[in-house]
Amino acid sequence: MAALPVYAPAQTYPSKPVRIIVPFAVGGSSDIMARGLGKQLAEQMGAQVVVENRPGGGGGPAMQAVVSSPADGHTLLYGTIGTNSVAPLLFRNMPVDPVRDLQPVSILALNPSVLIVNSALPIQSLDDLIRYAKANPGKLSYASAGNGSISHLATELLKTSAQIDMLHVPYKGGGAASTDLLAGNISLMIETITNAMTLVKTGKVRAIANSGSRRWATAPDLPTFSEAGVPGYQVDSWTGLFVAAGTPTTIVDRINAELVKAARDPGYRAAMSSIGVEAVSSSPQEFASFVKAEMEKWGRVIQLTGARVD
Repeated sequence: MAALPVYAPAQTYPSKPVRIIVPFAVGGSSDIMARGLGKQLAEQMGAQVVVENRPGGGGGPAMQAVVSSPADGHTLLYGTIGTNSVAPLLFRNMPVDPVRDLQPVSILALNPSVLIVNSALPIQSLDDLIRYAKANPGKLSYASAGNGSISHLATELLKTSAQIDMLHVPYKGGGAASTDLLAGNISLMIETITNAMTLVKTGKVRAIANSGSRRWATAPDLPTFSEAGVPGYQVDSWTGLFVAAGTPTTIVDRINAELVKAARDPGYRAAMSSIGVEAVSSSPQEFASFVKAEMEKWGRVIQLTGARVD
C-alpha cells in the first residue's frame, strides 16, 4: 500500500488534455513536426493532445507557459536547438532558465543542414571553397536568418574550423536570404537540408556538403563536412520534448516511453522523413547530457563571434 502513491501518477496519466507548446508560429517546420507528434501521441495514449503556438522571444514565452503550468506532465515544450541550446546563451533577459526550470524528456528529431553556394562561383567542393576563401579573404559573403541564428553560428563554426574569413550578411528570416542567394547577391549559406535541396533544384545554387554526422538518405551523394575536409565539424538541428522541473519521475518516464514508441512507429517515421527529418528518441538522462554538450559547444562559438541579442 505504501508504494501506491509512487505509481499512481503514471497510472492515471494523462487525466486531462495534454498541451504541446511550440515556440514558433503556425506553419513552420517545428509546428508541423509538433502537430505530427501530437497526432501520434493522441492515438497511442487515447487522449486529447492540443498544440499551442507561443512564438517570439527566443522561446521565452513558450518556456514560461510550461513552467507556469502544474508540473504534472500535461503541458509539454516542443524545444529546439535554437530555443534550448542557443537562445539561453544569446538573450540576456530570458524569463526562464531552461536548465534549472525544465526537465528534458527525449530528443525527437534530427535534421542536418547543407552548405550551398551560388552556381556562378568556381566552387565545386568544400576544398574549393576553403582554397578560394583563403586566396580571397573577406570576398565571399554568407547569408543567415539573423544574428544568433543557427545558420549564422554554424557558418561561424565553419570559419573557425577552416580558418577562413567570410562576410556575414544577416537577414530577417531564411526566405529573404534564399532569394538573394539565388540572385547571386550572396555567395553561400548553410540551410536545412529540406530547404537547401529545394533551392538546388533551381540550378542556381550548388550543394557542397551536409553538416550531419553521416550522409543523408535524401542526398546520399552529398559528403559530410568531415568527409569533405573539415574533420570534427558537425551541426544537427534537433527538436526535443521538455516538461517543467519537478514533474514526477514516473510521469517523465511514462511520456518518454510513449516517445520511444512513436520513434519506432513506421507510419510516424515515414511522416517525419517526408519533411526531411529523422525521428529519434533517447532516455531523459541521455537527452539532458546532449543538451548540456550542445550548450557548451555553441557557447564557445558565441564567445568567439561575440554574438549577443539584448
